[in-house]
Amino acid sequence: MTFVLPDLPYARDALAPIVSGETLDFHHGKHHKTYVETLNALLEEKGESPESLEAVVRSAGPGKLFNNAAQAWNHGLFWEGMSPSSGKPAGALAEAIEAFGGHKTLGEQFVETGVGQFGSGWAWLLWKDDRIIVAPSHDANNPLANGSGFPLLVCDVWEHAYYLDHQNDRKGFLTAWFEKLANWDFAAAQLAAAQGAGEGYKYPPPK
Repeated sequence: MTFVLPDLPYARDALAPIVSGETLDFHHGKHHKTYVETLNALLEEKGESPESLEAVVRSAGPGKLFNNAAQAWNHGLFWEGMSPSSGKPAGALAEAIEAFGGHKTLGEQFVETGVGQFGSGWAWLLWKDDRIIVAPSHDANNPLANGSGFPLLVCDVWEHAYYLDHQNDRKGFLTAWFEKLANWDFAAAQLAAAQGAGEGYKYPPPK
């Protein structure tokens, strides 16, 4: 059994111009695909057949297996957390954002966090201790491994995520991403799971 590259939940050009079809061809069709292929090869070498990618991320420890498993998982969450119809936070999510300081304040801190992540990494919107927090992670690191919180949304700030469309303007990419692509329905479902209503996002199981 092997892990698969999940299909995008939208057309390749649906997120343009913030994330172009060309970027998705490289980012999803090459970068994410390579992480999945390398992960499967490493598991085959070890003779392991895990039931879930989440289990691999949690148990792998530092090294090549963790890097590829975590990057595969991070990207899966990243694709689901974007939508060409971003919508607006509502219900419990809107209340949590208001408690944070409001949508504008959250956006400013999210962008600041992503811009401040030196080098490759991710900007996370998390639920921890009954409140929303924003945190960065370096390279492949993620909340499954570091216990930083329950993920609601994540934005990739590796250069391959934005350079074709935004060159070195990481701040511009993050600002547009938060304002126009963040999938608030997905974030609301993640928050419900964090509060006990369901499991939340799971990477497709191996086939």
